[in-house]
Amino acid sequence: MALFDKIRGEFIDIVEWLDDSRDTLVWRFPRYDNEIKMGARLIVRESQVAVFVNEGRIADAFAPGTYTLETRNLPVLSTLKGWKHGFHSPFKAEVYFVSTRQFADFKWGTRNPIIVRDPEFGPVRLRAFGAYSARVTDARALLRELAGTDPQFRTEEVEGYLRQMVVGRLAHALATAGVPLLDLAAGQHEISRRIARALTEDLAGVGLSIPAFTIENISLPPEVEQALDKRSQMGIVGDLGEYARFQAAGALDGAAGTGEGVGLGIGMGMGAAAGQHLAAALQPQAPHGRQAPQPAPPQAPQAAPPQAAQPVPPHPPQDVPPPLPRTWYLGVGGEQRGPYAEKDLRAAGLTADTLVWTSGMPQWLPARDVPELAALLRDTPPA
Repeated sequence: MALFDKIRGEFIDIVEWLDDSRDTLVWRFPRYDNEIKMGARLIVRESQVAVFVNEGRIADAFAPGTYTLETRNLPVLSTLKGWKHGFHSPFKAEVYFVSTRQFADFKWGTRNPIIVRDPEFGPVRLRAFGAYSARVTDARALLRELAGTDPQFRTEEVEGYLRQMVVGRLAHALATAGVPLLDLAAGQHEISRRIARALTEDLAGVGLSIPAFTIENISLPPEVEQALDKRSQMGIVGDLGEYARFQAAGALDGAAGTGEGVGLGIGMGMGAAAGQHLAAALQPQAPHGRQAPQPAPPQAPQAAPPQAAQPVPPHPPQDVPPPLPRTWYLGVGGEQRGPYAEKDLRAAGLTADTLVWTSGMPQWLPARDVPELAALLRDTPPA
């Protein structure tokens, strides 16, 4: 296999990189024993930079275009090799292709909350997450500081380093933004631009830049969000006295529709009283600790002079309805039968040993033990 690679390398005279991945920053051109023919063609496509390394030293870098590798096109490498005259034999050099396109698939988020001081709420813990993009601006610096001799340097190898830089800059940006907590949504774009500029300055030494930075969301702890929701509800309600009267009016409408006027009327009165107490508690105080003057309550109308008592006419006697006839149940052969009227018990098979029950009895009893059936049992012939 090594011999085949060597023979194939002798015939390959095109040096290029067709990127079939979406996460490769640096790719080293594979050649047998790092030999490149003099006069070979170098093709550097858009969003690429080709860097030649000779014996561990960066020699030449080529921008997008097509080149014929000759001594006049390799000035630094020619100096290192000592090619004072024309030289057409193969030479050894490593060729690294560096992608300069924008990589826009980086995500970031705060693992721990960031504590900031808000002018209205005091110390507040914030969490945030978003996305950003990165781009190579200096291929030589990237090879020296991060990639090294890695034959395929991917974005996952630098993502952790970038995330640490992002979170560190985000904490400082939020703490020094001077934007109130309730106005952070309006200031997210400006904060993002400020962080992108700061990160680009920090990463210039490793050949990277952050062309785009986005804050997708800034969240508060759940208990703080609940408190803000309560505050928003209070702002929507406004005057508590008016709100209580509105609720009372709604209760009246509901009572008129369902007929439960008494119970709802009592609840309405209690709600109105509570609303009046709350409204009184929210009244502004007078200076020097004295209460503000309260409006005088309306005076009750004077009662009419008492009139002479009128004689109450006697009520006509009312007929008392007769009590309802009692019904009886019999227990025959383990089965319950009935109900029967008392006059039908004999026909139903009543005997002195028959278990009977009627309303008001605690349990089933034999007929002989029930006083109400004594007369009926005397007239019953023996079985």
